[in-house]
Amino acid sequence: MPYEPPPSIANLSLDALAQWTADNGLPPLDKWNPPENGHSRMRIDAQGNWFHDGAPLTRPAMVRAFSRLLKRDDKGQYWLVTPQEKQRIDVEDAPLMAVEMAISDATSEQTLLFRTNTDRLVAAGADVPLIARGSIDVPALYLLLPFGVEARLNRNCYLDVVALAMAADDPQDLTIRSAGQDFSLVPQT
Repeated sequence: MPYEPPPSIANLSLDALAQWTADNGLPPLDKWNPPENGHSRMRIDAQGNWFHDGAPLTRPAMVRAFSRLLKRDDKGQYWLVTPQEKQRIDVEDAPLMAVEMAISDATSEQTLLFRTNTDRLVAAGADVPLIARGSIDVPALYLLLPFGVEARLNRNCYLDVVALAMAADDPQDLTIRSAGQDFSLVPQT
C-alpha cells in the first residue's frame, strides 16, 4: 500500500482533520500489554532524529511506522509496543517534533492545528494540551499526544504560537486559546 501523505493543514477544517485522524488512527496501544523484551537499541535525539545502533534511520516510512508504536509509561520511559513485545527506546527530549502550524477558524473558536515530523495531524485542545516547559531564558512548548507521547514545537511553530499570543488583547499575558482551552506559554518554574 503506497504512502498517502496527510492533507495540508493550512486549509484543513476541523471536520476534515477528525475524519483523517479517524481513518489513519493509531493502533490500540492501550490494549497491548506484552512482556518487556529488552532494549530496542534505538534512540531519538533532541531534534527528533531517530537512530538504531548509532546509525540514523534514513527511511521516513520506517520512522513513521515506529512512531505509531510509541507509548510512555508513568515513569516517563518510552516503549515501542506491538501485541507480542515491548522494547525500551531512549528519548533525549520528545520523540516527535511539531513542524507545521495552522489556525482553523472553522468554528467560532480558534483552533491550532499541528503536523509532526512523522505526519501526525493534531489539534491543540483538551485532548492534546499545549504545555510550556524549560525556563524563562530557554522556554519550550510541547503537545501531549495520546499514550503519553510528546511533540516539541520546532522553532518556527514556537514563534508562530508566541506571535499569536502577543497579538491578543493583553500581549503581556502570553496565553493562547485553542479549541476552547487556554494554555500558558510561560514555563512553570
